[in-house]
Amino acid sequence: MHSDAILEVRHLSKSFGSHEVLRDIDFTVRPGDVTSIIGASGSGKSTLLRCVNLLETPSSGQVIFHGQDMTAPGVKATQYRSKVGMVFQSFNLFHNMTVLENCVVGQVKVLKRPKAQARENALKYLEQVGMGPYIHAKPWQISGGQKQRVAIARALAMEPEVLLFDEPTSALDPEMVGEVLSVMRTLAQQGMTMLVVTHEMAFARDVSSHVVFMADGVICEQGDPQQVLANPTQQRTRDFLARFMAR
Repeated sequence: MHSDAILEVRHLSKSFGSHEVLRDIDFTVRPGDVTSIIGASGSGKSTLLRCVNLLETPSSGQVIFHGQDMTAPGVKATQYRSKVGMVFQSFNLFHNMTVLENCVVGQVKVLKRPKAQARENALKYLEQVGMGPYIHAKPWQISGGQKQRVAIARALAMEPEVLLFDEPTSALDPEMVGEVLSVMRTLAQQGMTMLVVTHEMAFARDVSSHVVFMADGVICEQGDPQQVLANPTQQRTRDFLARFMAR
């Protein structure tokens, strides 16, 4: 046990039927870490994030949050998820609610916050991500980049200890990617603990404190971004990066 760890993933495996998607995954997240998970499509990155957030139940292994095993029987996943928030590739906003309502509802339902306090809190985070002017808009009235910024504000409004991002820019048009990454950069500078599945190598290189490279459901290599991205020890990492940087 690492006493200073917020989150520890230990020997995590996940199978769907006979197909093993994740195998013996191990890593540790400490306060203020920005961990980027990179790898080809189908390498298990999104499944790993869903296991960390208990949206998928690991087949074996543990997800330990502040020393407590979250995969143990009787753990309340909803309470845990309010501490370990998730930002999805496809935004997952409620279409019948305004931007502001989207950021209020979870606080009221899960955290049992009074509506006025939840609203004040939501406004603060919407301002922070530059979405203050759009609080009365419905999701269909705003761009993809704006939707993703609302989704980030919604996650932040729960005041989580860790934020998980599942390829937060891959559903966006290229010109919108920058606005979302800049919000994420700011969060990293403010010391938010983040676990990010991403194809944005510049973000992984410049913003992360730790990079995890996955292939075929296993971690091939992990460590300091400079080391993993500039000087990988594994041939598979080198091949992946060569393909990626050549694009």
